[in-house]
Amino acid sequence: MFATRALRQAAHHAERVPSIKFIGKRTIPASVDHTPQPHPQSPTHSLPASFTSSHNSFSSYRDHAQQFGPLRKTIKSADAGIGGSSGSELGPVEPPRGSGVVFDRNQLPARYHRTPLTADEIEAIETGGATAFF
Repeated sequence: MFATRALRQAAHHAERVPSIKFIGKRTIPASVDHTPQPHPQSPTHSLPASFTSSHNSFSSYRDHAQQFGPLRKTIKSADAGIGGSSGSELGPVEPPRGSGVVFDRNQLPARYHRTPLTADEIEAIETGGATAFF
């Protein structure tokens, strides 16, 4: 117990020295090449043909990229596939009849519904299982 106290006091009075050594001052590169390059581990060592033909920079690629919807704010045009028409113009969203596709678990037969929790299970969840006896 006394050894721990002595070590704490020694550590408190010692000057802290960081274990990471930085070499030189931070510098920002004067020019950075932003032209698209294939990944070093790419099996073909080339960019996809669709990328090189339509995009000459990452910013132009990003303008046309799709991730959970269009990233571009003004994609709505006559020839645009996504955003070309409003949701109400597309019509109702219904699964095809007889295909077995459902959107909600409650649309499945009763044997696939969730079983309701019993009072004992709710109590075990609320107390973290401290009152459960098996």
